[in-house]
Amino acid sequence: TVLAARLQQTEVAANAANPIRKVVNLLQDMQAKVTAEGKKEEDLYEKFMCYCKNSGGDLAASIEAAEVSVGTLGSDIKKGEEQKAQVDAALKQAQEDRDAAKKTMAEATAIREKEAAAYAADKAEYGANIDAITKAVAALEKGMAGSFLQTRPARA
Repeated sequence: TVLAARLQQTEVAANAANPIRKVVNLLQDMQAKVTAEGKKEEDLYEKFMCYCKNSGGDLAASIEAAEVSVGTLGSDIKKGEEQKAQVDAALKQAQEDRDAAKKTMAEATAIREKEAAAYAADKAEYGANIDAITKAVAALEKGMAGSFLQTRPARA
């Protein structure tokens, strides 16, 4: 151990004393750092290239699928617009039919009201006539009972 310590001291002293050795050591350290950084950069580059290769195919497939769906979506939009036009036409027709039905119902209601008024007037008139006839018959029976010739067959 003494010998190892002496050797180390001698080496340290030699390294410290020799400026060329310092430069060589500095260059060796720089070479090791540059090599390590180069290896790290190479690994990152390989990962990036792998990502680009894998992602490029995925992106191309995704773009192709999107282009295909653009045509499909365009036709879907046209179909939707056609359906909307049909629904709008059906709605307009239904509104016209509803308005016509309301008008017809209003006309029918007016006719029914006229008929009801005419019926009420006729009923009142007929009721008054029936009452008058009933009173006239009663008065005739009361006042004229002895006036007509009464025979046996008429009494029975």
